[in-house]
Amino acid sequence: MMYFPKFLASKLNQRKEDNALRSLSLSNSLIDFSSNDYLGFAKSKVIFDKTHQYLLDKNLKINGATGSRLLSGNHELYLETENFIASFHQSETALIFNSGYDANIGFFSCIPQRNDIILFDELCHASIRDGIKMSNAKSYKFQHNDSEDLEKLLNLYNAERSRGNSKNEIYIVTESVFSMDGDSPNMQELVNLSEKYNCYLVVDEAHALGVFGSNGEGFIKQLQLQDRIFARIMTFGKGLGCHGATILGSSDLRNYLVNFSRSFIYTTGLSPHSVATILVAYRELENGKESIQKLNHNILFFNQQISQLSLKPLFVSGKAAIQSVIFSGNDKVKSISNEFQKKGFDVKPILSPTVPEGQERLRFCLHSYNSEEEISEVLNLLAKFIFKS
Repeated sequence: MMYFPKFLASKLNQRKEDNALRSLSLSNSLIDFSSNDYLGFAKSKVIFDKTHQYLLDKNLKINGATGSRLLSGNHELYLETENFIASFHQSETALIFNSGYDANIGFFSCIPQRNDIILFDELCHASIRDGIKMSNAKSYKFQHNDSEDLEKLLNLYNAERSRGNSKNEIYIVTESVFSMDGDSPNMQELVNLSEKYNCYLVVDEAHALGVFGSNGEGFIKQLQLQDRIFARIMTFGKGLGCHGATILGSSDLRNYLVNFSRSFIYTTGLSPHSVATILVAYRELENGKESIQKLNHNILFFNQQISQLSLKPLFVSGKAAIQSVIFSGNDKVKSISNEFQKKGFDVKPILSPTVPEGQERLRFCLHSYNSEEEISEVLNLLAKFIFKS
């Protein structure tokens, strides 16, 4: 067997010592408080059957895209789906990417230019940060959900831009729902700041699709701010229950991405089946108010229960489907997670270095299909584990 580099082996050993080594596990039959399948669409037989019938009706009996979208992979279903998505989100255009990761690295590696400024929330997702690293722009983080800290940076870099008579642009980057905390920024303040300082606001809505808005259109649409945002990134692997992502914006933005976004240009397109699933899932979302209402009821019920059990001070405040309770230390949070598993509940630990050391947590993901009884039981167990420790 080929020799494995010592440096890489030492990094793996360090992860083991920190009790932070990641591994792959199979799905289980535990009560789900860990997946991002907020509306149950990933397991929906209705969506599966409608997708199959749609492909038969369109006579699309092929397994793959056959190439990149710029070569042979741009089948007609892409255009129909992108038009539907754009209309659903009240955007001028939509452009589908193969994943949320591809969308973020594709956007940030090509849109901000050399000497442009990117100001991003310090808790932005790894895919955003990786895309920013691939950019030639200068980047600086602002404190999480802190509009005052952001404005200090805007004053600083806008003044530099003015003194130099520079045409360099400033991009403000945030998420409408943060994946580890489940909280949201004051989006109205960010929009106002972007307009005051003549900046471009970019919002990742991965964990808002299917959760916010009367039809699950997302946080921005719920606030009616869609016409004041430069770009929105929607990811389909959470509330939509399938795979892929889209970037919403102007026709000029779409054209630029088609011409310069490397993660779009140099990859095989999604199969017709994948794109059909996206379209059918969006149609179900459009008519799926019952699931959305049930999810929002469960979020409200969860917050009521943590108040009654005096657990609220331990949780990060948020109104999304992600609810996180902070525990310090990988060993402790893994131990409590294992106790949940033994009791039949799939509650996952979030360990450092995924989150900063000392901010380790249990993350409860809520779904439309969780019952009040399940929520009550899992929170009573949490209270028992906390008070016991």
